[in-house]
Amino acid sequence: MRLLFGCNQQVAGFVAAHISGCDGGFGNCQAIGVVDEQTDELVAGMVFHDWQPGPGVIQISSASLTPRWLTAEVRHKMFSYPFDEIGCQMVVLQVAATNVRMVRIAKAFGFTAHLIQRMRGRNEDGYLFTLTDDAWRNSKFTRKHHGQTQSADPA
Repeated sequence: MRLLFGCNQQVAGFVAAHISGCDGGFGNCQAIGVVDEQTDELVAGMVFHDWQPGPGVIQISSASLTPRWLTAEVRHKMFSYPFDEIGCQMVVLQVAATNVRMVRIAKAFGFTAHLIQRMRGRNEDGYLFTLTDDAWRNSKFTRKHHGQTQSADPA
């Protein structure tokens, strides 16, 4: 898998086309694509949108054609962009409650889940997930990137 930069509208269009109810797209956004190196095709994308510089909050939306897209390199870039490059203190992710795979992944990444009834329509609940920069930097996924090691609490 190879990361694709500088193709915001193409990647955002790909992601919007694969998310139910996202017909309006994302507006002003930054996006990172994931290209399958064997086929040279876009197989996944991450869109960073609704940036709020004051509170330091941004939303992320993603879609993929294959579960193989979420490599360690992709995962690192997915969160180093908002937290390290633009200075976010929290990332927000919306997920349909029926999207069991993404709910499981978000929880594994350390997101805090908030179930919202009818968030995706009258008959569909959704999760609003939040991930702070501190939670991400202290997660099992990033300790090696931030020079941390797992250790027992000294208290």
